[in-house]
Amino acid sequence: MEGKKGDPNKAARHALLEEHRPERIEARLHREPKSQQVSDFVLGAIDGCVTTFAIVAGAFGAGFSEAVVLVMGFANLIADGFSMAVSNYEAVSVDREQLEAATRTERQHIALVPEGEREEIRQIFHRKGFHGEILEQIVATITANRKLWIETMLAEEYGISRCARRPLGAALATFAAFIGVGAIPLLPYVIQPLSTTEQFYSSTALAACTFFAIGLCKGLVFSRQVLASGIKTLIFGGAAAALALGIGFCLRSFIG
Repeated sequence: MEGKKGDPNKAARHALLEEHRPERIEARLHREPKSQQVSDFVLGAIDGCVTTFAIVAGAFGAGFSEAVVLVMGFANLIADGFSMAVSNYEAVSVDREQLEAATRTERQHIALVPEGEREEIRQIFHRKGFHGEILEQIVATITANRKLWIETMLAEEYGISRCARRPLGAALATFAAFIGVGAIPLLPYVIQPLSTTEQFYSSTALAACTFFAIGLCKGLVFSRQVLASGIKTLIFGGAAAALALGIGFCLRSFIG
């Protein structure tokens, strides 16, 4: 029994050893950093589903008709999706501008005060625990390569990643996810034979499955606990919907 229990760990260790062979490491380090469009897609998908299902829940609690749900749902879906895409575009643009500005600054400093910049590299790696001849070799190696020198300063002094995101790509990924996933809770309201209650419960089931699926995908992509990620996303999405439903009932009681 002990041998069987150890097999998964042994297989995992063997896979890790394969991934850490010198040639594999070299190839991995030469690859460009992973795109952040997955996070843009997840952000848009969750927000899209929350937005439309919140409208569905609030409208059901307030006793609105299916026509109102469809009008409000699709209007908000397009408007909020566009707004979120623009916001993400601007946010990524700011990050790129910050990267470009910091790169210009470091390039200028290296040209004007190279000894001062060398001293910054020296102190950075001294704080990491390097001393004496080894420290001087590190400083000499980094400062001998202008591109490496600038990248090191960007990472260590500014905390800026070399992974430059594309504003348009980020905006499109967010908008596509928002529209595509956000439309799912509205699908039952397109089907006319269903009653209002059936439409709401069908929308609830679809939204719950969607939240859970988004969480599962997020867990798979980022190598986290898949089931826990799915449940967590479901809880967060459900909490937003519950708030909207509660507000709808309260307003219906208050307004009459």
